[in-house]
Amino acid sequence: MQVEKGQPRLPGFEEEEAQRPLPPEVLFESPVDLYRRVFREVRPRTPMPEINLEFCRFANANSFIRLHEGRLELRLSDIFDGAPAPILEALAQILICKLFRKPAPAMYRHRYRLYLNRQDMRRSLHLLRQARGRKHLSGPQGEIYELTAMFAEINAKYFDGLLAQPELGWSRNVSRTTLGHFDPAHNAIILSRLLDSEKAPRLAVEYVLYHEMLHLRYPVETAGAKRRVHTREFKAAEKLFDGFKEAKAMIEKLCRA
Repeated sequence: MQVEKGQPRLPGFEEEEAQRPLPPEVLFESPVDLYRRVFREVRPRTPMPEINLEFCRFANANSFIRLHEGRLELRLSDIFDGAPAPILEALAQILICKLFRKPAPAMYRHRYRLYLNRQDMRRSLHLLRQARGRKHLSGPQGEIYELTAMFAEINAKYFDGLLAQPELGWSRNVSRTTLGHFDPAHNAIILSRLLDSEKAPRLAVEYVLYHEMLHLRYPVETAGAKRRVHTREFKAAEKLFDGFKEAKAMIEKLCRA
């Protein structure tokens, strides 16, 4: 479909995106009526359940759906309260398709990602995480390793000491799948307690910390519906770590143990 000249489009939508025009009655339908319509489109032969929908004060854009005792229960992030009708429709398609384990049409997934990647939405989500999100910060001192001095050493060696130190700490639980993460909303780097062990070589801990520090140097890039966490520059810089291959092998061995 081509967009006619002068036809209004939502900001942040790429011109080549295929969108079907929405009739006036759809543009002004209530969220519950919208979910009834989308439910019928996805499951034309399934009896229509009662729909309970509420917008909740979540710290992110997460939304939840379940079918329980004949009721379709929806808990949507209040960041979508008042969102444009095409966005609510896209979210409804994604949630209901997920409920019935069907792939959501690419058009709706693309529309949803574009909306969340808009600069104003990214800013709103960042503020939500700051205001509502809870962050457990244990402090940099672990049982074996202390992160403040380690950060300073890596900062001087690889970043000319130019990185501002964020909050540093250890996770509550031992995770073998997420060894570290940088939380920009709380300006914090958290490492897995798996690394705070005599079995974890110092080189492996330094590499994971260096990896998370690179997120300070190379923030997430967005282009349209795409979101790049590890950019080309990020991956090139990661390989500059002294003992890169050795550290990766240590981590694989540690996670398998």
